[in-house]
Amino acid sequence: MPRASSRERLLAAIDGARGAPAPCSFMIFRALREQCRDEYDFALRQVEMGLDARVQLDDLPIRLGPEVEVEERAERSGGGPPLLHRVYRTGAGELHGVVKRTSDWPYGERVPLFDDYITPRSAQHPVTGPEHLDAVRALLAPPTDDDIAAFREEAAARKAFAKDRGLLLTGGWKSRRVVPGEDRALVGENGGTGTVVDALMWLCGGTEPLLWAYDDPEFLAALIAVIEEWNGGRVEVHLDVGVDLLVRRAWYEGTDFWSPRLYRRFILPGLKREVEMAHGAGARYGYIITSGLLPIAELLLEAGVDVIIGLDPGEGKGTTLAEVREVFGRRAAVWGGVSGPLVVEEGGEDDVRRAVEEALSALAPTGRFILSPVDNVRSDTKQAWHNVQVFIETWRSLTGES
Repeated sequence: MPRASSRERLLAAIDGARGAPAPCSFMIFRALREQCRDEYDFALRQVEMGLDARVQLDDLPIRLGPEVEVEERAERSGGGPPLLHRVYRTGAGELHGVVKRTSDWPYGERVPLFDDYITPRSAQHPVTGPEHLDAVRALLAPPTDDDIAAFREEAAARKAFAKDRGLLLTGGWKSRRVVPGEDRALVGENGGTGTVVDALMWLCGGTEPLLWAYDDPEFLAALIAVIEEWNGGRVEVHLDVGVDLLVRRAWYEGTDFWSPRLYRRFILPGLKREVEMAHGAGARYGYIITSGLLPIAELLLEAGVDVIIGLDPGEGKGTTLAEVREVFGRRAAVWGGVSGPLVVEEGGEDDVRRAVEEALSALAPTGRFILSPVDNVRSDTKQAWHNVQVFIETWRSLTGES
C-alpha cells in the first residue's frame, strides 16, 4: 500500500484518524528557510529531508489608510541608546511611538508598525488611551484590489504546487522576510494576518491592555473589535483561495498575560467567530501558543480550535507533556513537543533522542500529534544541523518511517 501523502498525514493527525503514525513538520525552520530561494524551494528541501512539509501562502501587504502621513526621526538620548520616533498622522488624530535603538535592533533607524522587537524596547507606544481609538481605525487599511489580485494569483500557483506534491496548504500567520520600503507601514517579520491580540500588544504594550481590562473595559473591547475587523477582512481573502489550515499567532494570548476570566471576556468571542469562518470555508483552524496554555485549554476547545501549535515543554509554562495529553487527549490535535532552542540548537545527541522519544511516547498514542521543534530552529551551526538529522532519524525510527 503506498505511503500517504504529507497532506493526508497532517490532516489525519489534525482530525484524529486512528492508527495514523505521527507526522513530523517543523512549525518554523529559519535556518533552512534562509538558504532557500523561495517557498517552493523551501518545501522541496524539507521533503528531501523526509519531513512532512507544507506550503505556506505569503501574507497580504500591510497598508495604512490613504490619508495617513508618516514621520520618522532619530534622537540622541544622553548616555542611553538613541530614541527612534515614528508618528502616524491620521485624519482622526496622531499616534506617536518611540523605541530605544538597542544594539540588537535590526531595523536601522526605522520602526515597524508590528514586530516583537517593539514592545520590550518602547519608551512610548502609539496607542495610550480611548482618545486614540478613531486614529487606530483610520490607521489600519484593508488590502487593495491589486493586493488581493496578486495574492490570489500567487495562491493559485502555490495551491497547484501543493496539490501536485501532496502537501498541506496553510494561510493566515506566516513569519515573513522584511522588505525595506515595501510600504509605509513597514512591518517586521512577525506582523500581518492572523494577529489580533499580538497586534494589540505591539500598538499598546504588554501592560496597558491588561490595566484597561479593569479600568476601561469598554475601550479595550472596542479597540480589540477594530483590530478584529481589520484582521477578519484579511482572513476572508486567505479562506477564499481554499487553504487547508488557517493559522493564528497567539503568543500574547496565553495566561502569562491574560487570566482565564479576561480571556473569556475579551478574546474568546472573536476567536469563536474566526474559527467559525475557517470551518465554514472547509479549513481547519490552528492556534500558535507556546506558554500559558493549560488554564485556557477548555476555552480553546469551546472555540473549536482544531490544532494547538507550539507545545514547548522546555520553555513554556503550563505545557508539560503529561498534563497536555490529559487535558486535550483526542479532543484537539497538538503540534510540537520538543524545545527547539534548548534541545535542537544547544543539546547533545542523547538530549535530542530523549526529547523526541518522550514527546512521541506521551502524545502519539492520542492519534492527534504532529512532532516539531518549538518554535523554531534558527541556528545555522554544525551542531544544530547534526541535531536536526538526529531528530528526524529518531522520529522515523520510532514511527516506523525508516
